[in-house]
Amino acid sequence: MAQRSGQPPKKSHRRDPVVRAAFARILVEQRRRLRLKQHEVASTSGYSEKYIGQLERRINTPSLTAMIEISGALELDPRDTLSRVLDLMPRFKRLERRDPEAADI
Repeated sequence: MAQRSGQPPKKSHRRDPVVRAAFARILVEQRRRLRLKQHEVASTSGYSEKYIGQLERRINTPSLTAMIEISGALELDPRDTLSRVLDLMPRFKRLERRDPEAADI
């Protein structure tokens, strides 16, 4: 993670891996259901193909804006996407970090 000039490194939340996994599952399944390529989702959502790939590989945690725009590209209501993420999160609970340095502890 790159450090911002003059500021301490940003700490991630211990549940980030859980959110990433749940969102990635929805993204991949819906993209495949619609038979879309990553570049098509990227083009429609306004994000790069690289970013879409990173979301699918659970590298990045989507921002609220990204979730809304990508949901639209996937023909999903963002409220449904959020609800599905919340429903899936318990399945990925094992990924939650026990890091005492996490942002929420």
